[in-house]
Amino acid sequence: MTLMKPLMGAAASLALTAGAALAEPALIFDLGGKFDKSFNEAAHNGAQRWVEETGGTYREIELQSEAQREQALRRFAEAGANPIVMVGFAFADALGQVAADYPDTKFTIIDMVVEGDNVRSVVFNEHEGSYLVGMLAAMASESNTVGFIGGMDIPLIRKFACGYAEGVKAANPDAKVISNMTGTTPAAWNDPVKGSELTKAQISQGADVVYAAAGGTGVGVLQTAADEGILSIGVDSNQNHLHSGKVLTSMTKNVGNAVFEAFTDGAEMETGFSVMGLANGGVGYAMDEHNADLVTDEMKAAVDEAAAKIASGEIKVHDYMSDDSCPVLSF
Repeated sequence: MTLMKPLMGAAASLALTAGAALAEPALIFDLGGKFDKSFNEAAHNGAQRWVEETGGTYREIELQSEAQREQALRRFAEAGANPIVMVGFAFADALGQVAADYPDTKFTIIDMVVEGDNVRSVVFNEHEGSYLVGMLAAMASESNTVGFIGGMDIPLIRKFACGYAEGVKAANPDAKVISNMTGTTPAAWNDPVKGSELTKAQISQGADVVYAAAGGTGVGVLQTAADEGILSIGVDSNQNHLHSGKVLTSMTKNVGNAVFEAFTDGAEMETGFSVMGLANGGVGYAMDEHNADLVTDEMKAAVDEAAAKIASGEIKVHDYMSDDSCPVLSF
């Protein structure tokens, strides 16, 4: 059922979807909503897989503003939800304020590291998966110019862009990579109109493949790319089906696995730091009936070979967040 209660004096109320059991897990989506067809939706799918496999129930909330982060965490903790999973780096400050106040509650944060005896931090090697789709972009491009459109201009998204550019250059050293960010505030994650505008601007500069790492904004990127007759690359969830035959591939980030594992482990889950990359199935690229005609056997073989070398450590993809720099792309 849905409980509507004022939280901490806030003008808006938070709707907490809950069942009767006090020990249910809880999931807090980032701005953009659980049906953003990308990052949040991947988390939602992981939670739903847990429901299907266990018959359990969980609580959830879609935030409407930044101010609700700490409020939602405290409300769920007070209600006995355990564990509480939050989707996105932007929860770090709120979790840092809340976790110590509820030592018997386990928390999982995705995409950021927060210290705490009762916190599991899950991060992904997005640069590794982005390298693979960058290779595909370069091999599919006929203009030798490809694009990247990010959401909010933060180190995490530059990490996507840098890995992508490295993959492009590995497959075609002469290729050009155009990079744009949607904005500098959280609104950048949910602005498909701006995503469309940036896509058209990159097309005007010669791009014929565009990779979107921009949450809900990416929906506008993929739509415009399809309308304008170029290829796009999806992110986080497999987005190939959104425009069948027009989406070259998607860089899959298995956020759903992190949610599923946290829910499965429950209140007894181990805490600490977890990294999900190519070596343990945390990231990858999507192949299915929707893009089978776009990726040749030769292209797939080259990318799979690179993936194996990255997983083994033979190829080192630069992590922008390690030193705030990218050797092959300027921001």
